[in-house]
Amino acid sequence: MEILQVIRERQSARVPFDSGRLIPREHMAQILEAARWAPTAHNMQNFEIVVVDDRQLLQAMAAIRTNISPAFVRENYAQLSFSAQELQHKKVGLLGMMFPPSWRTPGVEPHLDEEHAHSILGEMIRMSAAVLVVLYDPRRRAPASEGDVLGMMSLGCVMQNMWLVAQSLGIGFHVQSALSAETVEKEVKDLLGISGPQRVAFACRLGYPRRPADYLRVRRDIEDFVHHNRFGDRGF
Repeated sequence: MEILQVIRERQSARVPFDSGRLIPREHMAQILEAARWAPTAHNMQNFEIVVVDDRQLLQAMAAIRTNISPAFVRENYAQLSFSAQELQHKKVGLLGMMFPPSWRTPGVEPHLDEEHAHSILGEMIRMSAAVLVVLYDPRRRAPASEGDVLGMMSLGCVMQNMWLVAQSLGIGFHVQSALSAETVEKEVKDLLGISGPQRVAFACRLGYPRRPADYLRVRRDIEDFVHHNRFGDRGF
């Protein structure tokens, strides 16, 4: 596939996967090869990847308890649109109806519906063909990078490389940021035998979608964010 076509079609597969359909080893190898060649600050390559495809481990990971915080609801609300027309006009953010009512209403205590009563992850993890857990060592900071901003950018490049190759292979890819949350990370590390200073940067679930992820997607036009020579002079 042409690279721009793959980029345009890439999306978060927020849908159930076919747990009975495994990812061919050669396709997983291509996804990991993409991670291998991701650009990293000073070529530090400060990441490790745990490929989890054991059904019992996936079941245990899906059962980890976590919560939605009021801060998430408050900050999430500021980015939501509540109609397709509003989202198409804004060109940024998400459609509010993608979230349960208590996740999109400031002042209302967020709670999990019965389906996910024990975990935010629940069926989404349980149905995955595999979950990739991406780790990094926080002691290894990119040189002269306060807060290791360059290191975080590098991890983003690892994510994008894997995502684009998965997209080109017809494999659904869905980032699971909940696995790096403080209340969840320790359980994930214990479950997967991760010791020492390694931190969970992010995780992503992989698999073959049971149905298309056909939610509305929007992007700003080039003219909305490009400046030519001087900031404020639109276009190029």
